[in-house]
Amino acid sequence: MRASGRPGPMTTTGSSRWWTSGGSGRSVRCCPGCSSTTFIAPSLVAEDGVGLAGFLVGLISLSVPDAAYIHFVGVAPRVRGAGLARGLYQRFFDMAAVEHRTEVQAITAPQNQRSIAFHTAMGFTVGGPVRDHDGPGVDRMVFRLRLRLRLRLRLRLPERPGQASS
Repeated sequence: MRASGRPGPMTTTGSSRWWTSGGSGRSVRCCPGCSSTTFIAPSLVAEDGVGLAGFLVGLISLSVPDAAYIHFVGVAPRVRGAGLARGLYQRFFDMAAVEHRTEVQAITAPQNQRSIAFHTAMGFTVGGPVRDHDGPGVDRMVFRLRLRLRLRLRLRLPERPGQASS
C-alpha cells in the first residue's frame, strides 16, 4: 500500500458505505463550519493494487497557531482493521508537528462508537457531546490530542576559522 501527501483539493469516488456515520446509514455532512476558519489543507491518500484504499484531509489552522484538525477520513471497507487509519493519522501528526502545531482536534457524531473507540485508542481525550456543535440539533463529540514535538532537527554549526569543510 502506498500513501502520499497531496496539497490542495482532492476528489474521491468511494463506495457509499464509506460515507455513513458509524454504520448508522445516515450520510455525513462534508464540511460543517469550514467557512469560519482560515486554513491550509494537507491531504494524505493511500492506494493499493485495487485503487483508493483510504485518505485523510487535515486542516492546519492559520488563525489558531497551535491547532491542526483532522477533518475527513475514509478507509475502504476491504482494508479496515489493517492499521491504515492509524498510519494516516500518524503521518498527519508528523505533518502538524513540522508546522509547529501542538494540538490535533477532530469531531464525530455521538452515536459513532467505532470512531470514539478509535480516537480514544489513538490517545485523544474525548469531550461532549457538544450540543448544536455543527448547527441546530447536530451534536458532536470533540477529540483533542496534545502532540509531543517529535521534530528531528539537524543543526549545522558554523565552521571555526581554519577548519576544513566536510
